[in-house]
Amino acid sequence: MSHAAVPIAGALLLGRDRLTVPVIATGIAFSMLPDLDVIGFPLGINYADSWGHRGASHSLLFAAIAALLAVALIRPQRYMLAGMFLFIAMASHGLLDTLTNGGLGAALFWPWDEARHFAPTNPIAVSPIGISDFISARGMKVLQSEAIWIWAPLISVVATVLGLKHWRMRWLRQNGMAQQ
Repeated sequence: MSHAAVPIAGALLLGRDRLTVPVIATGIAFSMLPDLDVIGFPLGINYADSWGHRGASHSLLFAAIAALLAVALIRPQRYMLAGMFLFIAMASHGLLDTLTNGGLGAALFWPWDEARHFAPTNPIAVSPIGISDFISARGMKVLQSEAIWIWAPLISVVATVLGLKHWRMRWLRQNGMAQQ
């Protein structure tokens, strides 16, 4: 669930005047989309296969292609900004997964490199696969870990940036420099 924190933070920072609701909603969906690869388990696709869990769907190439396709379908006015927002929303999934302390890592550079990668440090508790396993003591530990390592830093960045923007606008108004 915490994968959605990245596009939510991005949308808050960029604002509704720069991103439309369809682009924001697509970004949130894209941030979680790579984990649909778990449908491969009942189809006989092994975890470690290219199209297995944390495989091709977690790659930067997959994120780039999905962002390009979405921009072509949504046709936003600010297509470069929307494309970058959507790419980052989906790419952040694989990058966050490299910070977890379990699994096989993420195939960030698929198809050029099928190796699974982890970040140099892995502070985020790996989430169990399946909703029934998530609603448990282990699931609560995962949520606590994600609150510390994903939500808190993003909230801090958003609050700081928005606070600085507010302070700047107030200063400009007080000094007669605000744009009309």
